[in-house]
Amino acid sequence: MTGHTSAMDSPLVDRLGNIFSKMLLHPTYRFLLLLAGAPLHLIVYVVYLSNKKKSMHKAKLDKLEQQWTSSGYRDQLFKEAKEQLERKHRFFGQTVAPEKLDREANQITAIKFREALLRHLDAEQDGNGKSQTTYADTFTQLIRHPAFLAISIIPGVLMYILMLIYNNAYFKYIAERLVMTVFVIFGVAFLVFTILYLSPMNPAANIIGETATAEQIAKFNQLYGLDQPYLVQLWHTFRGILTFDLGKSFAGSEDVTTSIAAKFPVTLTLTVISTIVAVLIALPIGLVSATRPNSFFDYTFMLIALIGLSIPNFWQGLVLILNFSIKLHWLPATYNPNNALTMIMPIVVLGTGLTAAVARMTRSSTLEVIHEDYITTARAKGLSRGQVLWKHAVGNALIPIITVIGLQFGAMLGGAAVTEKVFNINGIGSYIVDKQFIPDIPAIMGGVVYTAITISIVNVVIDILYAFFDPRIRSKMKQY
Repeated sequence: MTGHTSAMDSPLVDRLGNIFSKMLLHPTYRFLLLLAGAPLHLIVYVVYLSNKKKSMHKAKLDKLEQQWTSSGYRDQLFKEAKEQLERKHRFFGQTVAPEKLDREANQITAIKFREALLRHLDAEQDGNGKSQTTYADTFTQLIRHPAFLAISIIPGVLMYILMLIYNNAYFKYIAERLVMTVFVIFGVAFLVFTILYLSPMNPAANIIGETATAEQIAKFNQLYGLDQPYLVQLWHTFRGILTFDLGKSFAGSEDVTTSIAAKFPVTLTLTVISTIVAVLIALPIGLVSATRPNSFFDYTFMLIALIGLSIPNFWQGLVLILNFSIKLHWLPATYNPNNALTMIMPIVVLGTGLTAAVARMTRSSTLEVIHEDYITTARAKGLSRGQVLWKHAVGNALIPIITVIGLQFGAMLGGAAVTEKVFNINGIGSYIVDKQFIPDIPAIMGGVVYTAITISIVNVVIDILYAFFDPRIRSKMKQY
């Protein structure tokens, strides 16, 4: 094929062939690659088998692999790979279990050993005037022909998109985490559904009442599919998540998706505003405490932060209502979406714990950074205290702070039920709490799934912020 004058030799084709070869080395991406371009791979595989029969490459490869393995060359590659990994993990300050380190070293060894074998055979067969046949080379040779490349676009469009994503480190980084998010969501759904299924509570008896007859309970269970086997109910739940059709709630027969769509934005809005306010307050406090350690400001701010971490939400909410609503009449005691003043006390209650946690983490992280050698070097160069702090210290101290913000945001979103109950907020937290005592399985599953989706998306954003603020992570992204 390479001898045809019609063959297309362009950097794009060579790049596609290189990406294709790299993806075949990773089992997961190899599976996705073959799945996405299944119709196209049927043609490539037929051509590959045809070319393979013309050579004795497989037999020579196996014989050479045995010879090199017995000579200890593979063990030498493993030792070198393990030493490189140990140096890399020490550089990034990571602690890795010996089993994981050996597994990573084995993977690198397998790839390098395979590449060395192929290079040796290439050199040997080139000297004999013969060429080696591999699946990746067959694909590259085929797409060099303009006709095949044009025909392959439609059946292989998903495969080409996957290759482009794999080729871009940032897109690959985001795509992998989005895929992990899908598994997390269905994993959470599986656990919650299983717990509810094994729960001793009887939804039919709780809703119909103590006077419910056996016939009424059986009819209720049949109506909502509760008489079906576990796996059938689990499948219906997963299908509802995929189609965004969570069914009807047991109590009131209201559409779960519609109910959650009306309640979830309330909780999300309060959580987002609380997070923003908490971060705007906590970061300056933490920086002041870090730049003036053991001072009056440091002791005062950290004492307040410790108190903020120790105060229960329900008690703080009741104290605020007692003082600002009942005694002073400054703020309404219950939440009203049409009155912005009613959001002040819930935001304060939700944000108190986050403010304290972020302030303490900002202080400890900044203190750790400002004692590093590069900070001393920056000061020695004559940079002002503010330049050293903002240009060198804060950026490197942000990674643990971002982690705390992400974790606390998820905790606030999932644990807002107490605050919502205190201020009579009709949000997703109180909705799930009210439904769990039935238990209203569709309603609970809907609330949990929406919350899991939001928290997973926040975690993806946190991972992206890691790469944005830390050049070491960006460098690592481009290497893996």
